[in-house]
Amino acid sequence: MFRNVNPAILIILVVLVVNRLLNSGESLSDWVYDTLVSLPGIIIALTFHEAAHGYVSFWLGDPTPKIQGRLSLNPAHHIDPVGFVALLIAGFGWGEPVQINPNYYKHRRRDEFLVSIAGVTTNFLLALIASFIIKGLMYSMTESFYAGIGGVLLDILVYVFGINIVLMVFNLLPVPPLDGFGILTQIFDLQKYDWYWKLYQNGFPILMILIIFNVTDKIIGPVSGFFYNLLLF
Repeated sequence: MFRNVNPAILIILVVLVVNRLLNSGESLSDWVYDTLVSLPGIIIALTFHEAAHGYVSFWLGDPTPKIQGRLSLNPAHHIDPVGFVALLIAGFGWGEPVQINPNYYKHRRRDEFLVSIAGVTTNFLLALIASFIIKGLMYSMTESFYAGIGGVLLDILVYVFGINIVLMVFNLLPVPPLDGFGILTQIFDLQKYDWYWKLYQNGFPILMILIIFNVTDKIIGPVSGFFYNLLLF
């Protein structure tokens, strides 16, 4: 499962997992329940996010995603095992990045921008759909239904909403290799600067440092809270 993964990433992931478990304050049963009801949200968010990149790139003339089997909503084609576990337990994560070939695009900067923004846009739309369903259930659900399967269904939908929002906000951070950096790259044509490739090559270690020192949490928390209040209340 973790073959060919940088050992440093695994060590960081283990540290984050242990830190969360020690500070969560949850009982084991609550943790198991929360983990299980979050699984559909994680699978949906990661799968649709990566598939969106692939489909948009293909629609813009790039056959690479189709050749590599990424034009699919089968989670097996898009889930990165380490990123999946990270999102499940540590609160952040990623899918298997879709490879593209911008040489096929007719308008390279515009099309790379559209591909970069496709994933986060899809996550927002999924969260929006989930919010409508949640509100509908909350207003129509009977007390007896809520006490049974309805309560579990509502919890799953809340996770679908929340995970898509978190994944959207996380990916909008302007740090390579996240989508936010790709979006800024095309808007400001950052590739023309000498420092671009050096920053891009060191993006993942920089991102890990920001995660370890909770810089990402300080951004993701308030922004996600804004969308919770906007769409659910």
